[in-house]
Amino acid sequence: MMHYKCKIIALVTLLLPTFAFAEDVLSAGDTAWMLTATALVLLMTIPGLSLFYAGMVRSKNVLSVMMQCFAITGMMSILWVVYGYSLAFSDGGSMNSWIGGLDNFMLLNITVDSLSGTIPETVFMTFQMTFFIITPALIVGAFAERMKFSAMLWFMAIWGTIVYLPICHWVWGGGWLSQLSTEPLDFAGGTVVHINAAIAGLVASVMIGPRKGYKKVLMAPHNLTFTLIGAALLWVGWFGFNAGSELAADGTAGMAMAVTQIAAAMAALTWMFLEWIRHGKPSVLGIASGAVGGLVAITPASGSVGPTGAIAIGFAAGLGCYWGATVLKNKFNYDDSLDVFGVHGIGGIIGALLTGVFVSAGLGGVGFGEGVTMAAQLGAQAISVIVTLVWSGVLSFIILKVIDKLIGIRVPEEEEIEGLDITSHDERGYSL
Repeated sequence: MMHYKCKIIALVTLLLPTFAFAEDVLSAGDTAWMLTATALVLLMTIPGLSLFYAGMVRSKNVLSVMMQCFAITGMMSILWVVYGYSLAFSDGGSMNSWIGGLDNFMLLNITVDSLSGTIPETVFMTFQMTFFIITPALIVGAFAERMKFSAMLWFMAIWGTIVYLPICHWVWGGGWLSQLSTEPLDFAGGTVVHINAAIAGLVASVMIGPRKGYKKVLMAPHNLTFTLIGAALLWVGWFGFNAGSELAADGTAGMAMAVTQIAAAMAALTWMFLEWIRHGKPSVLGIASGAVGGLVAITPASGSVGPTGAIAIGFAAGLGCYWGATVLKNKFNYDDSLDVFGVHGIGGIIGALLTGVFVSAGLGGVGFGEGVTMAAQLGAQAISVIVTLVWSGVLSFIILKVIDKLIGIRVPEEEEIEGLDITSHDERGYSL
């Protein structure tokens, strides 16, 4: 009898390390999914966002918008490798509540064997890189057709460093927002990505000023085929954005994918029918904008809510983003060229706040944390929204002010009239 007991004890002793450290063991399934998700999120910027924006500008500026998205993709990738990943996700020591350290400067401590949970750290690093790429690229739509290319590059590099990286660290890297007694829920980037980019875009559009002839000459989208294709690519890529943020191939990722589809569909239909009722006809631009608004709104909630919450959030986003892109924009008369704040700002705020409601188990969500009430969760969500708006808004203003003093932020009037394709890049999107 004692012989068998010894064998059992020995077996348990051997297995304990496996059980205890299972999360640090490489998972082929999780890795395969995260490789796919990373590619999907990159697809959201090039070609998704590039086409979405390019179709909405005038033909003389089509290449300029695509060039900005492409250049941002290259520049932010390198900055992420040099110091971005380290400042966002490394331990910052005594400053950790505010910013990470430089332990992973130039990724020097990352090897082929380094793990982040159950996936290679190289995969996690690249996945997060794609977020660092698309967030500043979203801002491009707010000042499209009138910002200097050189000023745009300076702004994105500085903004990514002193605005995005701290907020990313506060929310996902162990910073102070994640340490609040009630932690704000932002599964895939409602505050870090969408509200952050949207308020920066709004500040930029106001500081640069409206396009020449705004509200006096026709500035209709030149190629809605591009825009619809871009929106479709964004929709598909968003599965990597949201479901990929679970960092595993599991049930939470599956639900994140499901609610992403549901919210996007609901928001697209809501905008379409609202526009149909108000103007007599549904538009391609409207249904595409509605879908993106729904995708934005479900982003912070995608790991916390169920189908009921997704329908409600999608409906609210369809209404809210339509109002933001039409009523709000016209009331305050700012030229947010491609409705970055109207869609990403309003949609992001709606999604962040409603996450605090529909996370409730009684409404189909995963439930509140122990001892957390809906009021407390809503308060935490509101804090994260306000902090992001203030931090990004104020610093964006300062960055743009400095750049404007040094090199100027707006192209000369004659260049704007001729179009940025030829004046900034000496190329044309279409042959004459």
